[in-house]
Amino acid sequence: MKKKNLAITTIIGKGAVCNGDFNAEGSVRIDGTINGDVTITGTLILGVTGVINGDVHADSVVVGGEILGDVTVADKTELTSTAKLIGNISTVVIVIDEKAIFQGNCNMNQEVPSKRPKPPARSVRAGKKSAKEAIAEALKEMEAANREENSVVTANAGTEEKAVQQQNPEAGQNT
Repeated sequence: MKKKNLAITTIIGKGAVCNGDFNAEGSVRIDGTINGDVTITGTLILGVTGVINGDVHADSVVVGGEILGDVTVADKTELTSTAKLIGNISTVVIVIDEKAIFQGNCNMNQEVPSKRPKPPARSVRAGKKSAKEAIAEALKEMEAANREENSVVTANAGTEEKAVQQQNPEAGQNT
């Protein structure tokens, strides 16, 4: 995304009403109402009091007012906290503030395959085999650790018994 010098060339003021499609070159600020489609070659800034009842086409859009229609933007679409957009958005970048209202679908021009490709059956089987091998290896390690722990306990018990016999030689004899 490149930064553009935003020089507003057209302003539609608060209270103004345009019935029909609106086309303009450059950047436009709308604070009034347009009942029709809007096509802008630059940036469209829709002020808090601005209303568009129709589809919007522009390079970039900042919405502070209300749009009832679809929005198609070549670059960036921004919905401020006062924005209300009822319609679909097609854009490359989208920013939606916390209190903005958006009801519709958003297409960010990303090509997504209809189905995720399945891995070959061999690789799936190989994955299962290696998982089985890993589980078997883990079980062997646990068994070995248990055997080692038992031999240590047995060795300690034998050492303790010998120590008791050395301290009290009669304790080891059967009566």
